[in-house]
Amino acid sequence: MKDSDMPHRIYGFLVSAYEWYLNTPQRSLDQAYKAAVKIRELEGQYFNNQKVTAESANYGDSVMDFFEADLRKQLKNIRMRLTEFRASIAFINFINPQTNDARFKKIINSSEVLAKLGFIDEVIGKYKDEDAFYPEETTPPPINDTKLAQIESAAVSSLPPNTGSGNASNLVKKPRSKTDTTGILPRSILSTINRLQVELDPKSEQEVVKSFRTSQRRTSTSIRFILLLIIVPVLTHQLAKALVVGPIVDRVRGESTAIFLNYEMEEEALGELQKFEERLKFDNLLLNTQKLSGAELEIKLTEKAREIAEEYRSESSSAVKNLFADMLSVFAFAWLLLISKREIAVLKEFFDNIVYGLSDSAKAFIIILFTDVFVGFHSPHGWEVILEGISRHLGLPGNRDFIFLFIATFPVILDTIFKYWIFRYLNRISPSAVATYRNMNE
Repeated sequence: MKDSDMPHRIYGFLVSAYEWYLNTPQRSLDQAYKAAVKIRELEGQYFNNQKVTAESANYGDSVMDFFEADLRKQLKNIRMRLTEFRASIAFINFINPQTNDARFKKIINSSEVLAKLGFIDEVIGKYKDEDAFYPEETTPPPINDTKLAQIESAAVSSLPPNTGSGNASNLVKKPRSKTDTTGILPRSILSTINRLQVELDPKSEQEVVKSFRTSQRRTSTSIRFILLLIIVPVLTHQLAKALVVGPIVDRVRGESTAIFLNYEMEEEALGELQKFEERLKFDNLLLNTQKLSGAELEIKLTEKAREIAEEYRSESSSAVKNLFADMLSVFAFAWLLLISKREIAVLKEFFDNIVYGLSDSAKAFIIILFTDVFVGFHSPHGWEVILEGISRHLGLPGNRDFIFLFIATFPVILDTIFKYWIFRYLNRISPSAVATYRNMNE
């Protein structure tokens, strides 16, 4: 290529890039429109032209999970493409407000573009208040405090007539903690009124069934996700160790590699051989059978030494395999967390409902059990066993100084974090549980 052609090539590349970016609004809008068409086809083919919900059709949980996953995918695609559409138009207007490009003017003023945007708004308008409309990176607004919201509505309706509508709406929309829910009337009276309203409402049965189905699906999703978090890393470890890492390590190490990975293994092997030798001599002195000669004792010791060497060679290879297999397991676990943000949100809500639904004595019992096991008086022995097991699993020497330093610092840090959580959060959400915990702990 001649040097004189370089400026022309660079200019051609810049022109192509500029043309590609001018087409970005149209391209983004077309992709968003195609995603909206797929949602409409899904509604028409499987849900009788209604919303993609369990109430619109009679499908099982697995089928609904499949449809909702496809729905979330298309809604996310629409959001991303519309954001790209708006950003590209704003950027083009910013860098060149007086642009006379015919294609860009066509995109801005075309009735076809307005029709596509109207169709997209019509499709996604059904799902703006649903869980499926929210991105996977965020959590939908909490809906499990229905009673509290209805009580607040009743309290707002009971305010004097001169209260402005704006102030009333602010009272309803403003999030309120459990320590700030006092009103004109006692909460028990408002709760009774609200319960009567719910019981007299003809749609209450449908609401109860819908709430039960939502809770059932949340529970099944959480249990499946917990099983996945356990099964996927374990299977990854076993399969990687047996099929991928194992053959490679065996080929690399071979027979000529050192038998022991650290001095502790060597000391254990030497101790086993010494015990075997002492037992042979002891049996040779006490038993009435034919006594072994020195040469025969030496042969038995040699056979035992080879057996011990083979055993520790296998253990050393297994430790090396465990190291790489554990790395792949951690990678699989992290990958599963990255692709399951919605499941994590559901799991968090599931645990919140379980934990905060317990009685005060049950909460206090769990807190005391947890603290005594991990940060209590007897916890150093448990941490020592855990650290030694991890060291042996990875073929590392058990450094006593590191183990003692870890035991002296980590439980203290964990105890401090746990006490801060009790003081900062639990004391505000459930002060009676904190009082029960203190009474049981004294």
